[in-house]
Amino acid sequence: MKFSKKGDKGETSLLGGQRVPKFDPRPDTYGTLDEASSALGVARAATKNQRIKEILLSVQKDLLTLGAVLSTLPEDLSKLKIGIGESDVSRIETLIDDLQKNVTLKNEFIYPGETVISAQIDVGRTIIRRAERKAAKLKADGLLDAEQVHQYLNRLADMLFTLARYEEQNG
Repeated sequence: MKFSKKGDKGETSLLGGQRVPKFDPRPDTYGTLDEASSALGVARAATKNQRIKEILLSVQKDLLTLGAVLSTLPEDLSKLKIGIGESDVSRIETLIDDLQKNVTLKNEFIYPGETVISAQIDVGRTIIRRAERKAAKLKADGLLDAEQVHQYLNRLADMLFTLARYEEQNG
C-alpha cells in the first residue's frame, strides 16, 4: 500500500474532493459506520450459521454505501451512482419479519451476552444507534437531506437486535 500522506495535517477528502477536518461531522459519522462494520465483521467471522453470515455481509455492504452517501455533499449526491433507498429499508423490514418468526422475545429487559456472537451483534447495534444520532445531527444542521438514511439506520438497529436474539436461539 502506498501512503498518500494527505491526512497528515488532520484533514480528509470527501467524495467530491473537498477537504474537511477529520473531526468534521461527516467523517465522524461515516467513521462510526466503519466501526459498526468492524464490530459486525467479528460476529460474521465467529458464527457458523450461514444465514447470519449472509445477513451481516449484506449489512456491511450497505454500511459502505451509507458511508459514501455521508461523504458526499448534497450538491454532489446526484453524481453518486449508489445510495440507500426505500427498497433497502423494505429489505431490512422484511428481514425483521422473517427473523421474528424464529425468535421468542420475552417481556423483560434483555442483557446482551447470552452468546459471544449475539453480544458482538449487540455491540454493532449500539454503534449503529450512535451513528443514527450523528446522522440526525447532520440533518438538523442542514448537512444531510436523505430521509432513507435515517429510516435505514433506525430499522437496521432493530434488525440487529432481532438478529442477536435469533443467534441466541438458533445460532
